[in-house]
Amino acid sequence: MGEGHHHHGSQAHGEDHDHHHSDVPSDPALRVKALESLLVEKGLVDPASLDYLIDLYETRIGPRNGARVVARAWTDPAYKARLLAKGGLAIKELGYEGRQGEDIVVVENTPAVHNLVVCTLCSCYPWPVLGLPPVWYKSAPYRSRAVIDPRGVLREFGVELGGEVELRVWDSTSEVRYMVLPQRPPGTEGLGEESLADLVTRDSMIGVGLALAPKVTA
Repeated sequence: MGEGHHHHGSQAHGEDHDHHHSDVPSDPALRVKALESLLVEKGLVDPASLDYLIDLYETRIGPRNGARVVARAWTDPAYKARLLAKGGLAIKELGYEGRQGEDIVVVENTPAVHNLVVCTLCSCYPWPVLGLPPVWYKSAPYRSRAVIDPRGVLREFGVELGGEVELRVWDSTSEVRYMVLPQRPPGTEGLGEESLADLVTRDSMIGVGLALAPKVTA
C-alpha cells in the first residue's frame, strides 16, 4: 500500500449513505443540535455554558470510552488481538456499542505504520467510543486534504512522521467506522489501566495526534 492509500470500508458509500443520517431521533449530533437551539431559544442556558457542555462531551466524556478500550489493549495482549480482529465485538465487551449495527474497525499504529481516519462523504464517526465528532473533522478542508495531503494535515496537528513511516488513510462509511489504536508512549511500563487511559487523547484515536507521554513529576 502506497503513500496515503485510501481504504474504502464499504462500497455502499454512495446513494444510501445519507439515508443513514436522516433518522433524526437516533443521531446524537442532530439530537444535540435540536436540544441546543431549543435551550438557547427558551433562554434556559447561555451559549457559553453550552459550549462548555459540548466540549465536555466532545473532548472528555465521550472519548473516555475509547481511552479505556485503548488502555485495555495496551495491557492485555489477548484483548488487543480480539480488538484488532473484531473491533465492534471487543468494544462491546467493555460495554460500549453502536446504535445501528455499524461496525467499528480498529487499526493499529506501529513504529512502521501510522493510520489516519477521515469520512470523505459526511462525518461518520465512532460515536460509542469517541463521543461527538470535533468541528474540524466534519469540515470540507479536513475531509479532502486528509486524502490528498495527509502528511501536511498531520504536520498542522503537530505530528511529524519520518519518511520511513507508511501512512494509511481510512475512509469511514455508514457501515464501517474506524478507530486508531495509538502507540503506547514510552515510560508507561508501571502504569495501571486507569492512568494509561488518561494518556489517550481523542485526537490520537483519530490519528491526528499521538498518545501523551506521562507527565514527569518533579
